[in-house]
Amino acid sequence: MFSPHLLVVPVGSNVSFPNADPFFHNVFSLFDGKRFDLGLYEAGSMRTVLFSREGVSYIFCNIHPEMSAVVLSLATPFYSVADAFGNFQIGSVPSGEYELHVWVEGGQQSALNDLTRRVRITNESTDLGEIRLGAQKEQHHLNKFGRPYEPESKPVY
Repeated sequence: MFSPHLLVVPVGSNVSFPNADPFFHNVFSLFDGKRFDLGLYEAGSMRTVLFSREGVSYIFCNIHPEMSAVVLSLATPFYSVADAFGNFQIGSVPSGEYELHVWVEGGQQSALNDLTRRVRITNESTDLGEIRLGAQKEQHHLNKFGRPYEPESKPVY
């Protein structure tokens, strides 16, 4: 598994993908944030990716379909990740007008766009109100060649 499952980094960050397992991995992403394919790499080795532009990168392993992660590369220091109850706080935001964007894994882009709103931040605590997005469907991904993963009768390890 990838740990953490969700990682938020500033644009220009390097993210390491160590292989601490006793078998090979092939980490890749074909999405809008950063496209890459790290190829096969063995236990005890590590590969690094530079996230040079803003976007969402869904990360998978071409060998292990159950492995998934998300890297959000942002051009702003003002973000937060919700806790298990859906609560979040964004601290140290200067007073002013901002555009609030919401991202939820598995969320339909049109529904996420509908949640975008202008907010006014003041010196006092600002309540952004309730932000609701309907239930998300579990999504299955394809391998790096755009095909379903081969069924495996049982793992070889």
